[in-house]
Amino acid sequence: MLKLYYAPGTCSLACWIALEWSGLEYETIRVDYKDPEYRKINPLGMVPALDIGGERPMTQAGAILQYIANSVPEKDLGPNEGLENVFEFDETSLFLSADIHPSFWPFFNPQRYTTSEDIDMIEMARAAAPARIDANFKHLNDIIGDSNHLYQNKRTVLDPLAFIFATWTKNLEKTYKDYPNVKRMVEHLKEDPAVQKVLTEANE
Repeated sequence: MLKLYYAPGTCSLACWIALEWSGLEYETIRVDYKDPEYRKINPLGMVPALDIGGERPMTQAGAILQYIANSVPEKDLGPNEGLENVFEFDETSLFLSADIHPSFWPFFNPQRYTTSEDIDMIEMARAAAPARIDANFKHLNDIIGDSNHLYQNKRTVLDPLAFIFATWTKNLEKTYKDYPNVKRMVEHLKEDPAVQKVLTEANE
C-alpha cells in the first residue's frame, strides 16, 4: 500500500490525482509540513512525499509523478516511445518543476527573497513575482496549443501538475482564465472524476 503525504492546495494533489488515474492501491495522509514529526519523514518539510515501503519516502512531485507513470505502463500516463518523445516529456516536466513552480515562491513567501524585515521591501519582493509567472504561463499556453492536454494531445501525469499550478493564479491580477489554452485544459480537467474526488476530499 502506497502512502501519499499531502497538504491541501499544494502540488501534492497532482500526485494524488495521478494515483487515482493509475489504479494503484494507496492511502493519503494529510500533514502540516511545518510539523517536526513530519520532518522525520521528509527533513525538508515539503510535500509531497510517497512511502512505497523503502528505506526512505520518495520526494519531489515531478519525480513521484514519473514513478507513478512508470509503475503502470498499461495506463499510458507517461511519454510516448522514442528518444525525442521522452525528451519532450522530460523537458515539459522540468519546465513545470523548475520554472513555473518557483516563479510563485516570491508571491507566496516574499520574506525568503530579502534580508530586510521592512514591510515595503518584502512587498517589493512579492511584486516581482507576477511578471515571471505571466511569462511562464504564456509559454505554458503555447505548449498546450489546441489540445486539452499538456503533452502530445494525451492525458499524462503532467496534466494535474499544470492544473494545480493554474489554480494558484486565483489571487493574481491575471489568472489562468487569461490564457485561453490553459483555461480550456483546466476546465476540461475539472470535469474529470478523479480531479473532482481529490479536490473534494483534500478540503474535507
